[in-house]
Amino acid sequence: MEREPLLKQPTASASSAAMVSAPSTIEGVPPGLEYLTQVDQLLIHQMVQVIEVLTTFEAQNKYVIKNSMGQQVYYAAESSDCLERQCCGPKRSFSMSILDNYKRKVIHLERPFRCGGCLCPCSMNILEVQAPVGNVIGYVNEKWTCWYPEFHLSDATKNQRLFIQGPCWYCKCFRDVDFQVLNEEGGTEVGTVTSQWTGCLKEAFTDAGNFSVAFSMDMSWQMKAILLSAAFLIDYMYYERRPNKK
Repeated sequence: MEREPLLKQPTASASSAAMVSAPSTIEGVPPGLEYLTQVDQLLIHQMVQVIEVLTTFEAQNKYVIKNSMGQQVYYAAESSDCLERQCCGPKRSFSMSILDNYKRKVIHLERPFRCGGCLCPCSMNILEVQAPVGNVIGYVNEKWTCWYPEFHLSDATKNQRLFIQGPCWYCKCFRDVDFQVLNEEGGTEVGTVTSQWTGCLKEAFTDAGNFSVAFSMDMSWQMKAILLSAAFLIDYMYYERRPNKK
């Protein structure tokens, strides 16, 4: 079964968005991640795949990550087992490579298979974040709750730094859905992860979603990378449809 992601990025003719140029090297920041120190918002656009529109086949997800001006900053590609995608749908295990515009792998994500949900509190979702590849910088952990989606974001030593709280009703029905990002004390909002309503036609015929990730400018590049990664886990858990969606 396939496990290798398709790492070919969209060409200029296939994407109307310009690609942002590489910033200067910053000491202590891995090559390719310097741009995270200069932004307070990133936009995640999942690419629509024709095979998913026309059939029930679940393909590997691909995303373009842009800045607020619409310039491409990164590209993300899922790597997962074909049979597991068709049978397990959004609960599947996967790895994901996030590349910069020079095709360097700058972030790597690992998510094991988990049942999850309020009826299975012993199998909560977890996402490991590496930057660069092989260097763990943190984790996104789903927390058991009966009502509100909740995630704890921790550093490499598993100390909690931020947590995300979603709404009780997280269905996108003609509206955007905000997941609040709070500091470790839980009292101050320091960012948001927003699942954006993409229109009736796109929502009806595809599960390709758009997300906005906003954070304070002075947040560390590590926590920005972990927060960006959390948006992918939220997408899979709440907005990725099952294989029998048609």
